[in-house]
Amino acid sequence: MTTAEVSDDDFQDILGQTRHFVRTAVVPREQEILAEDRVPDDLRDQAMKMGLFGYAIPQQWGGLGLHIGQDVELAMELGYTCLALRSMFGTNNGIAGQVLVGFGTDEQKSRWLEPIASGEVVASFALTEPGAGSNPSGLKTKAIRDGASWVIDGSKQYITNAPVADLFIVFARTRPADDAGPGIAVFLVPADTPGVEVGAKDAKMGQEGAWTADVTFTDVRVGDEALIGGSEDHGYRAAMTSLARGRIHIAALAVGAAQRALDESVAYAATATQGGTPIGNFQLVQAMLADQQAGVMAGRAMVRDAARLWLTGEDRRIAPSAAKLFCTEMAGEVADLAVQVHGGAGYMRGVPVERIYREVRLLRLYEGTSEIQRLIVGSNLVKAAQRDAR
Repeated sequence: MTTAEVSDDDFQDILGQTRHFVRTAVVPREQEILAEDRVPDDLRDQAMKMGLFGYAIPQQWGGLGLHIGQDVELAMELGYTCLALRSMFGTNNGIAGQVLVGFGTDEQKSRWLEPIASGEVVASFALTEPGAGSNPSGLKTKAIRDGASWVIDGSKQYITNAPVADLFIVFARTRPADDAGPGIAVFLVPADTPGVEVGAKDAKMGQEGAWTADVTFTDVRVGDEALIGGSEDHGYRAAMTSLARGRIHIAALAVGAAQRALDESVAYAATATQGGTPIGNFQLVQAMLADQQAGVMAGRAMVRDAARLWLTGEDRRIAPSAAKLFCTEMAGEVADLAVQVHGGAGYMRGVPVERIYREVRLLRLYEGTSEIQRLIVGSNLVKAAQRDAR
């Protein structure tokens, strides 16, 4: 169980500062981020000074030390603007940083966590491959023992922050899956290690400014100190734990994006006119706003409940997947309705709901597709029932 190191009063200050930063510094520059496909350096510097690169890293390692219940409140604020902002420091706090926090040796934590928390080091989570996405068991990247070293060979795909990463958290197969486990280990590989090659920046449908790329490992040699936790058998569990926690965060991010789409819809409906009448006076438009509001409220409640269940340890399997499934699908529906409320204007570049529509589509794909979440939820419900029946 994670213990809160940040008091409620202190957290409200952090949350208020983040909300102010997002809405007054980032929102007015969304078009700049889209046009230039990057988050401006001054916004990055501000995020670093605020501690956002390490908000979920424990205080002993230089972070703010927010627990998952506080994390989701912050994520709902970060989701209110271009998702590239959160992506810039998301892997440091989330799936990459949490692998080190949960499974790293004391030496590994001492070496890497403070520079990760400060933003001096950008960590990247290198799991996904062609043929092995939401389910890591299909992994083909190999790590072969060679004397006192490991030699890593393989290719990774769609790796967030790869073009700017200083450290890759690399998942590789050390042996075929057997009764002892899946045979997947995790390695810390600095980006400047010989044999590491980062491909061209991916051209994506949305999330401009959030960079992804392929990463190839060719005869990459690392020592035993690079093996997370000092054990070959930590890999799969590290991946699953980090992904499960990350799914609650992504669900919260989706709620934030949906809230922005709702706010844009209400503001437009209240002022845009058709035949001299504000379109918000029309009952069919009101019905769309009502559906958006219901979705956002349900998602927010679900995210908070999933975070509570994670904190208490009551449910770290079904709730994260159920929350990610519902909230990311909900955000897609709310964004679609937002475009509909705006009519033709909603299809125009430069209108916030057009950006949101494209951006939230990815939330249903990464850190486990909606289909994978359905399988996780359904299979665990059945397994629980079968255990109870014995």
